[in-house]
Amino acid sequence: MRGFKFSFFILNFLFLSLITGCSSSENGSSNTSQSTQRICPQCNMPVPESNIYSCNLENNGKISYFDDIGCLILWTKNQKIDINAAKAEVFTNDTHKYINIKDAYYTINEKTPMNYGFAAYEHKKEDTFYIKIDEVKLKMLRGEHLANPKIRKQILGY
Repeated sequence: MRGFKFSFFILNFLFLSLITGCSSSENGSSNTSQSTQRICPQCNMPVPESNIYSCNLENNGKISYFDDIGCLILWTKNQKIDINAAKAEVFTNDTHKYINIKDAYYTINEKTPMNYGFAAYEHKKEDTFYIKIDEVKLKMLRGEHLANPKIRKQILGY
């Protein structure tokens, strides 16, 4: 009988420890910070607060945020969403604001969060090679981006 009471006491103690541990204030505070954090639906990485290389897409009243332009391209292909029909914006490296994805000029050789290499600019600079979003989309879907080692070596030389 004494062993039964001791076992019952230990089980209750463990149960209470489990309950109080799961509802601690540390856990609650991390949930609130995660709910305000924007997560890329393609790669599940957080979108940087600086918004650099990021973009967003509004489709059917829902806004999705992406940490890399390449993630947007891959996600819209998987979701069967036409980028040209939806409202899509990209954060530009030169003016540091969101503009329509079709109005931006893209470079192909930058260090981006997912290493795809595409960066948006609102204004062209001399002596810089730019492409438009249709070519970015084509290159992403073909695998012609910096995450591909053969393409990285071809573009960057290493």
